[in-house]
Amino acid sequence: MSEFTAPPLTPTGPSGDAMDRRFLAIRESGWGTPFTLVQPRNLCFWVFVWGMVAGTVHMVGFLVPAGQYGVALGSGVLLFGVYTVPWLLLLHYHNRYTSIPARPLVLAFVWSFVAGTFWMGIQGNPAILSLYSKAFGPAFGQSWSAGLTAPITEEIIKATALVLVVGLAPRLVNSAYDGLVIGAYSGLGLQIAEDILYVVNSAAGAHGTDQVGTAVGILTNRGYVGLFQHVLFSAVYCAGLVWLLGRGSRHRLRGALLVLAVTLLHSAWDNSAALGFLLAGPLGPLLLLWVLLPVLGLLLLWLTFRLAAPREQAWMRDLLRPEVERGVITEEELVAVSGGYRARRRYLRHAEHRRAEKHVLHAIADFASELARGGGRETARVEHARAEILRLRAA
Repeated sequence: MSEFTAPPLTPTGPSGDAMDRRFLAIRESGWGTPFTLVQPRNLCFWVFVWGMVAGTVHMVGFLVPAGQYGVALGSGVLLFGVYTVPWLLLLHYHNRYTSIPARPLVLAFVWSFVAGTFWMGIQGNPAILSLYSKAFGPAFGQSWSAGLTAPITEEIIKATALVLVVGLAPRLVNSAYDGLVIGAYSGLGLQIAEDILYVVNSAAGAHGTDQVGTAVGILTNRGYVGLFQHVLFSAVYCAGLVWLLGRGSRHRLRGALLVLAVTLLHSAWDNSAALGFLLAGPLGPLLLLWVLLPVLGLLLLWLTFRLAAPREQAWMRDLLRPEVERGVITEEELVAVSGGYRARRRYLRHAEHRRAEKHVLHAIADFASELARGGGRETARVEHARAEILRLRAA
């Protein structure tokens, strides 16, 4: 069948119940809420300023003495800058349904990169690590202290980005899916900063020899494990934290279990050498790093997504339902734009003109965003976005 046959326009318009559900979805989701960083009367703004200033000072203090490894530093910044691009594209794709504006996502990334890594992480981790060696001996500290420290400190550090966003825009974060997206950006910021630090430290350990090769080697090793570490950890942790705080739902037990699960997973990654050898001998660390831990991490992320996405998808359906009744979009298009990847792929598989139909689905998503920004009212931008859907379908 042709997917470009426009649905008949209904002269009576959407029902009152559909419109009520639209306004309720906008109010509950907080979609379209503007984000303002500069709020002199908000303590979270001053915490952000203080953390960024302190983080910048410590970052400069670290990088200036590392000037003799400038080639390694420049190579690391370039290589991991390129490595960041596909991550940003992937996270942008998943920032769908009641999407979060760019500014709080940039805040989460920059906060974890600068303040989280250079102000809190570099200062806190070594101090705590030394306590285990002093209390239980150097051998215990070398084998187990990393897995007993970083999973707690680093996950809390990355979660502070979510706390800042909630403090600056309380109506913006109302679902675990929001926490998942913000947490992923925060985790990416800390991960990239940490990777660049690894490049500089490795170059220093090699006395500055083959600095470009050192950067490439770190990219190869860290690039792989990074697919299953900080971004994944922080996404799940912050989704669980939203549930634990009771924002938008009361699944506090679910949230606590996710926070605990990701902390244990992070600990297993950091203690993979000692834990793998203890469980399976010499091959244990390789099995953990290359097979078991990546699979467990992906399963945990998949479970979190399956639990968090339905609420966002329901809001999207309620937002667009009046347009189905009005005849602007079809029921099949509503299912595709408010569903997951499989629903969208299933719809496009049966479309007569797939590429053009993708443009229609993008136009429907843009229309939903305009509706949310306008609070559900009929603004000029909403009318233009609605007309664009009809124009693309008839093109």
